[in-house]
Amino acid sequence: MRTRPLGATGITVSELGFGCASWWGKPQFNEEAAVKLVQTAVDLGITFFDTGASYAGGAAEPRLGRALKGLDRRKLVIASKAGTVARGGRVERDFSPDALAASVERSLEALELDWLDVLQLHGPAAAELTPAVLGALVRLKTRGLVRALGVNSFDPAVIQHVLALDEIDVVMLDYNVLRPEREGLIARAGRAGKGVLAGMPLAMGHTASALGRLRGPQDVWYAARGFARHREELRRGAHFRFLHEQRDISGAQAGLAYVLANPRVACAVFGTTRLSHLRENVAASGLSLPPALIARIRAAQSLLG
Repeated sequence: MRTRPLGATGITVSELGFGCASWWGKPQFNEEAAVKLVQTAVDLGITFFDTGASYAGGAAEPRLGRALKGLDRRKLVIASKAGTVARGGRVERDFSPDALAASVERSLEALELDWLDVLQLHGPAAAELTPAVLGALVRLKTRGLVRALGVNSFDPAVIQHVLALDEIDVVMLDYNVLRPEREGLIARAGRAGKGVLAGMPLAMGHTASALGRLRGPQDVWYAARGFARHREELRRGAHFRFLHEQRDISGAQAGLAYVLANPRVACAVFGTTRLSHLRENVAASGLSLPPALIARIRAAQSLLG
């Protein structure tokens, strides 16, 4: 597994990261299987693990904490998020300074850690990044509870705003074959010294036919979510079915290699609930796409509008 620097933070991360969210964190997914995925990821060279206080109804952080037991903490980079919390089956937002500090304390307790390597605000509006909020984040860093501060947003305007904030070290945005327009933002983030994390590098699987992948309850759950919330992404993804028809590279590997071809991306963070998918994805580290396939991707992107 290759590694990359996370901007100017002084932190080095594996270029592929494991996302501990969604079905992976839910009680419906077998605990032993979830823990095995994390431990196997470490064995395969993944050092970056990303989760959030509100993920999987609040169950993801405690599960990751249990999965990390017995592993060498010093070799791992653990990231979590604050600003959203799961209550009564709903996700609520609170970016007040006191709430952020309390969220970090709860996250550390849930993860059974003494510090977070990266704390990201989870989907804030630009107006919520007030001096008081930024000051509260810096105090968490000064106390040694957090090593680096970040913002996770799929709103380009928010990311653009964040690039001018000296307090923020890292940005996480949605970057994949369906989002070539993010490349300008990523370039600006790199010039600003920000570490860049690529979320949704596999476009939530929308480049493949969902109906052809229904082999378990998690597949049904992801497919239903896609049809309910992301129909436009499914339509756009149909232009990239050819990624899954290559002879020497899988569709997932092609998607990850595309993201990692951008030298400004420190880490592409994917999620999975299958060991076979984990091993397949890890094999994308160091892969280079052939020029003909790159040209075909660019041609398909020109049809996205």
